[in-house]
Amino acid sequence: MKKLIGNRLKMARHRAGLNLRDLGKKIGISAQAISKYERGLNVPGSDILLRLSEALGVKAEYFFRTTPIQSFHPVYRKKSCLRLKDERAIIAQIRDWLERYLKIEALYDLDESYRLPEKLRIAREEDLEEAALHLRKNWSLGLAPVENLIETLEMNGIKVGRIDGHRDFESCTFSMDNTRPVIVVKKDVPGDRQRFSLAHELGHLVLELPGSMDTEKAANRFAGAFLVPREAVLAELGEKRKSLNPFELYLLKHKYGLSMLGWLHRAEDLAVISGATAKRMVERFRRKGWDLKEPGNQIEPEKTERMTRLVFRALEEKIITESKASELLRQPLDAFYRNESKQHGEFPIDIRN
Repeated sequence: MKKLIGNRLKMARHRAGLNLRDLGKKIGISAQAISKYERGLNVPGSDILLRLSEALGVKAEYFFRTTPIQSFHPVYRKKSCLRLKDERAIIAQIRDWLERYLKIEALYDLDESYRLPEKLRIAREEDLEEAALHLRKNWSLGLAPVENLIETLEMNGIKVGRIDGHRDFESCTFSMDNTRPVIVVKKDVPGDRQRFSLAHELGHLVLELPGSMDTEKAANRFAGAFLVPREAVLAELGEKRKSLNPFELYLLKHKYGLSMLGWLHRAEDLAVISGATAKRMVERFRRKGWDLKEPGNQIEPEKTERMTRLVFRALEEKIITESKASELLRQPLDAFYRNESKQHGEFPIDIRN
């Protein structure tokens, strides 16, 4: 019990981005006392436990929750300037989300067969196009735009989470218990950027690359090919072009969920336009600031809703209480309904009745 509470306390502290001294000041005890709790040398009394839960934004039951995750580590992490403190906070946020997700899945005996997708061996850059097409075929996606990439990934055994993260965090791929894949992306980014990050991380999960190949460039090429296969690019743009119209790219962005700049790179990858034309257009994008924010209406980011659906399924079937549902959603149900009303328009608060 001491070890369990200590591990949970440490994770909650990391999630809150607090060091031992900061947390000690918030609840009026020494950093040394917090350290002893985390190392399992002492157990906090009920009064201290309540103060800890309030300071860390968790319920007291949190400290007694056993974790369904035995091991959890990054499979691939993008280069960034994250400090250790920020990295720990991100990983703790992800673990907290995953624990709640696995808890609701366990009620329905789900997720038993989820495993990493089969590796696709790559020998040369052109193979990335075929690898993306092969995966789309295995997932029965055809050549049409992927309407909801998050749902597609989750239907095929890859858990997807969105977190607040940090300004320097974009996305990351994890392995849970060495077999189950997890992709995490940052909240509140444009939908085309989010989708590219998801497809990029998918590339890191499924590609087996030679040591001589740049992993970032390979994942980018795979991401573009997965979102818009070669046949779709040629059908939309033609086989050879001297230039591309920005409004044409804007319309295609909203059809396929790939950015205007992403379409430009796809056209260059497939030799629809020359390298010189691509360079000239990229320079134009930079002059106009479109490399930072593309013009016109932005694509709304996708949401991860599978876990939420499972929570309300369990609530309706009286498998869990409203209190348990609030804990799994990390917010009171009334607050959840109000937030959903803002997202989806008029949404009656009493819809649960």
